[in-house]
Amino acid sequence: MLVLTRKVGEQLLIGEDVVITVLEVRGDGIKIGIDAPRDVKVQRREVLLSVSETNLESARAASPEAETALKALFGVQEQGDPAQPRDTGSAAPRESTETDDSGRPQ
Repeated sequence: MLVLTRKVGEQLLIGEDVVITVLEVRGDGIKIGIDAPRDVKVQRREVLLSVSETNLESARAASPEAETALKALFGVQEQGDPAQPRDTGSAAPRESTETDDSGRPQ
């Protein structure tokens, strides 16, 4: 880890495209500005870790019934389940083979 001391207005360059500027120093915190190309992800580590942890807790807390219900909703079969996928009504309609009194299809 590189440790530097910077004053307000001073900048750091990371690679050729990322510039970090010290904007303000207040008490035990600093305000920085980050200038980076749009394709460079800039994320706060503590927020990313918190979201990941929350997602993991939610996944662990989900009941087996909830998982089964979601799989049924989306037509996903359990391995070894001989049941056929749900009919979603998206198949093409079948032609009628019934005829009226004149012999025309109904």
